[in-house]
Amino acid sequence: MDRFDAMKAFVRVVEAGSFTKAAATLHMSRTSVTQLIQQLEARLRVRLLNRTTRQVGVTPDGAAYYERAVRLLAELEDLESGLPGAATVPQGQLRVDVPAPLATMVIVPALPAFYARYPDIELELGASDRKVDVIGENVDCVVRGGELTDNALMARRVADLRLAVYAAPAYLAHAGTPAHPGELREPQHRIVAFRWGRTGGSAPYAMRRGDETAQVTGRLALRTDDGNAYLAAGLAGLGVLWLPDYMARGHVGTGALVPLFDDWHVEPMPLYIAYPANRHVGRKVRVFIDWMVELMAQDVDRQGSRPGPP
Repeated sequence: MDRFDAMKAFVRVVEAGSFTKAAATLHMSRTSVTQLIQQLEARLRVRLLNRTTRQVGVTPDGAAYYERAVRLLAELEDLESGLPGAATVPQGQLRVDVPAPLATMVIVPALPAFYARYPDIELELGASDRKVDVIGENVDCVVRGGELTDNALMARRVADLRLAVYAAPAYLAHAGTPAHPGELREPQHRIVAFRWGRTGGSAPYAMRRGDETAQVTGRLALRTDDGNAYLAAGLAGLGVLWLPDYMARGHVGTGALVPLFDDWHVEPMPLYIAYPANRHVGRKVRVFIDWMVELMAQDVDRQGSRPGPP
């Protein structure tokens, strides 16, 4: 038995809550993971996990061992990367999940510069707007917009995304151009709503003009939980939508979207990078986070906003 392989397998089973999920993220068979845990328990002469047909739970001895194992594996990684003769650049697989539009419009186009700086990192990029089980799916970090409420995650605020209201010319030709947000309640108007995966809701964005405030719901044309579909619905003229600047910028430039209510202010959307609170943040994760902060700072400079604080 390789003690470090067994330790890594045990840590993954605890974090994933399943032998099957742990085996998938370790690229091993379930049988191999099971054997490593059994050998580790035999060597330590304690039961680390309670197994049932439906779930895997950690014993008190297992919880204590897990805390020490996580620290030890982290220290080993830091030790190996910090040796004078070791590779000076971070390396290995990095699993990240980001919103699909952010991946398409901002991150992927900038990846050549990332790989020029970090050629030995193998990036596995999930592009989706679904709620990702960061621990269970062994994702190193996620990039998400909106306030985070998961206490199992630590987060760094990397930007405040400026929001504005837009509609396609075809929609405005049919429904008319509203001069005030309150006009969106009128029967000829429709709204495209984004359904947040965390809550399932699509609360209206607050708008402000001086001392006047407005929160408009309007009649829904479509509600979707996918950012690309949300944007496509607006471009197709289905209704009015709220977009961060990076999603709207190119389409405004071509005339495919028209900004509305220029004298109104929409509260910015915070953008976070989140990662498991109980997991060591390895070097490859740290450099990706720092790179994302730089990247979003460049993007918000173009939109006239500012990056958020850590």
